[in-house]
Amino acid sequence: MLGGIAKNLFGSSNDRYVKSLDKIVRKINALEPQLETFSDEELSAQTDKFRNLLANGKTLDDILPEAFATMREASKRVLEMRHFDVQMVGGIVLHRGEIAEMRTGEGKTLVATLATYLNAIEGKGVHVVTVNDYLARRDAEWMGRVHRFLGLSVGVIVPNMGEAERREAYSADITYGTNSEFGFDYLRDNMKHSREQMVQRAFNYTIIDEVDSILIDEARTPLIISGPTDDKAELYLSIDAVVKTLEPEFYEADEKTKNVMLTEEGVDAIEQRLFEAGLLETENLYDVENTQVVHHLDQALRANVMYKRDIDYIVKDGKVVIIDEFTGRMMDGRRWSNGLHQAVEAKEGVRIEPENQTMASITYQNYFRMYPKLSGMTGTASTEAAEFYDIYKMNVVTIPTNLPIQRIDEEDEFYKNTQDKFQAIAKAIKEKHDIGQPVLVGTVSIEKSELLSEFLNREGVKHNVLNARFHEMEAHIVAQAGRLGAVTIATNMAGRGTDIQLGGNLEFRAEDELRDMPEGPERDAAIERLKAEIAEEKQRVLEAGGLFVLGTERHESRRIDNQLRGRSGRQGDPGLSRFYLCLEDDLLRIFGPDTLFARMMNSNLADGEAIGSRWLSKAIETAQKKVEARNYDIRKQVVEYDDVMNDQRKVIYEQRSEIMDSEAVDDVVIDMRHDTVNTLVGEACPPGSYPEQWDIAGLKERSADILGLDAPFDDWMNEDALEPEILEERLSALADEKMAAKQATADESIWRQVEKSVLLDRLDYHWKEHLATLDALRQVVFLRAYAQRQPINEYKREAFALFERMLETIREDVTRILMNSELQIQQAGLDADLPPLPELPDFLTGHIDPWSTIAEAGGTTPGSEAILGTLRGTLPDIQSATGAAADNPYAEMNISRNADCPCGSGKKYKHCHGAVG
Repeated sequence: MLGGIAKNLFGSSNDRYVKSLDKIVRKINALEPQLETFSDEELSAQTDKFRNLLANGKTLDDILPEAFATMREASKRVLEMRHFDVQMVGGIVLHRGEIAEMRTGEGKTLVATLATYLNAIEGKGVHVVTVNDYLARRDAEWMGRVHRFLGLSVGVIVPNMGEAERREAYSADITYGTNSEFGFDYLRDNMKHSREQMVQRAFNYTIIDEVDSILIDEARTPLIISGPTDDKAELYLSIDAVVKTLEPEFYEADEKTKNVMLTEEGVDAIEQRLFEAGLLETENLYDVENTQVVHHLDQALRANVMYKRDIDYIVKDGKVVIIDEFTGRMMDGRRWSNGLHQAVEAKEGVRIEPENQTMASITYQNYFRMYPKLSGMTGTASTEAAEFYDIYKMNVVTIPTNLPIQRIDEEDEFYKNTQDKFQAIAKAIKEKHDIGQPVLVGTVSIEKSELLSEFLNREGVKHNVLNARFHEMEAHIVAQAGRLGAVTIATNMAGRGTDIQLGGNLEFRAEDELRDMPEGPERDAAIERLKAEIAEEKQRVLEAGGLFVLGTERHESRRIDNQLRGRSGRQGDPGLSRFYLCLEDDLLRIFGPDTLFARMMNSNLADGEAIGSRWLSKAIETAQKKVEARNYDIRKQVVEYDDVMNDQRKVIYEQRSEIMDSEAVDDVVIDMRHDTVNTLVGEACPPGSYPEQWDIAGLKERSADILGLDAPFDDWMNEDALEPEILEERLSALADEKMAAKQATADESIWRQVEKSVLLDRLDYHWKEHLATLDALRQVVFLRAYAQRQPINEYKREAFALFERMLETIREDVTRILMNSELQIQQAGLDADLPPLPELPDFLTGHIDPWSTIAEAGGTTPGSEAILGTLRGTLPDIQSATGAAADNPYAEMNISRNADCPCGSGKKYKHCHGAVG
């Protein structure tokens, strides 16, 4: 109560923060008259002036008012668009690394030019991230005009670009592109074999358009680069055929988690049918010999029972294409993992692509947290403000609208079933259509869009359908959704990026109607005619009540509903919004208190009758909050697990970067060889053991295998006072002598290249295998919960042990290859005969910066400091993140693992306090 009184008296914390920015806006406005007197050349010269100020010690905050005023004046001249004061506030919020929540139609694209220009002046690069390629191209061209006018270079990243083009685009002052293109380029860069092949430069600042769509909705799916494995198409088809014969009473489906579990009777039935089909090694389904069949069976059940055509995916050109549940867009190139996509392909009878092995992956959370400064803008972020701060340390600031909102948001209408609801919707649309009021209808799936289309056809209402099937016409359909009497059915409206203007959009009408008309007086006259028609049509639409937004059901996320509503009432226009619900809606059926709803509505409602209640709307909102909380937990779990891999990814990628930048890596190779010898001796001669307990036969065998040496161990063992350290020194000396002799026969530059190639090749190979192991570990680690253990802690502990084992394997593998290889090199024309570095193949793309150790603004990730010694034997202290070194008082000292332990025990650090627990 007291909080409400204080809010009424002083405003909310958001209101007070926005108001505090007024003094900066006043400074910007005070500069406008002066800048209006500048010539174009003088205005363009402002950029060089700002760069000189920065070089002389000024900060971006110091030059912000004049830079923003310069951008406003340039925009007026180039784009014929002047930034409103509230847009200036939005620009300041973006510059400060926060999220600007601005309603649809408030000009977020124009707002971004302010922060983009200011931060690009430094010359370190600014990335502007959009949700699709169309918007990236459009914004780079449209907003790029004003940036180029001010002397900045602009690039755009889109699919199917060559590496030279990508490198040039990333070197520009401002680079536009989609989130996936930026992320995949980062992963691909860290698979290259030389710095010259890489396209990105160090991260600086990014602005994410539709930030909630990218950092929230898409955060559950990591970016993955993968390569194909063995073809198992026949197995998928065979198991799919058996699953299709299974009766519904033999399994239980959980719609919340999209999992399917066999009942006891179902297990018996499927065992018999699989065995008869010759798919089981033994009659017991869960014998270890049938592990692979069980995995494929689980995925085939999910594919056939839980994944619905035209809802979760569509079949296009003989391929299964995933549909984004939040935007309704096709997600070309993205595939479900763990064989699920192949199971769906088998179900649909299309060509089954081979399963893929992960070669590199990163979550959007960890990719975007690498930017020292991260900001975003959207129309709907406040409902997820807690998550934005928890994961990204970004505050959400709600920017007031330029004009008061006149849209009327009506109460939801509830019906008993889908048939009654859609009949009522079709009737309401026809009423609005008859008076000329444009209607935008939001559905949650292609299936519902096409069902509603059938109802409208019966009513004789002309309409457009926008969903994944008609993705190419998206911008043109949305742009004209505000015309007189227009009816547009859209599968979700998240991130559509095209403004719905009442009366129609001049740019798109001119493109559609005057495409073949050449430039000249005739075309100019035609455009003026279109302008007059649009102005007249807009007035008639305003009189009809503006855009009517109709939701056919509530989405599980309140943000998606708000995005749909926000399409109406732009820039002070009148508008109306209303949602229609029924008991058969997924949200009510799966998550709502169904017994209460069912009892109330079945007993009180006649067929076709509707009920509207604020209490019911509140209950729906409560259900949505529960789903949002569950989805947040899923995303948080994704990032918790990826954080473990993130520390390791940082070490590997920075090690690769160091290797590529080094002219010679002989010191690394020597340290790896010595550490391998140390490990061999340490395994054969455990500390504190007697010589007669040593495994000399095993040491001799391993030395021959890895080092290619036939060392005189028998003679050494006859000596008195023989210590493991003496064995290690002698074995290392023999290995060094052999390697020196081998190097003497080859040209030094060739040998250096060979060492680098072997290092990178083995590093990449074992990292790929390590990723596959971590994937498998993550799939099963949840079972530890049955033993009262936290799965995430178990994952951290085992992932660290696996990582150290991988590093030891890399050191051993590199040593074996270099010690045992016989090089045959032509000595003549060495430089001309050097083989070119291999190009990276076109892997399937289904995001840690090699130059930076920043994991998020304001800190570093454990393990990012002691990179230089990683493969030489000095493991960075990523133990501290897992708790494995909690009892080690020297953990923070970065002691070499081969140095004497500082405790005075006489043992090497790695065998004493540095041992992995």
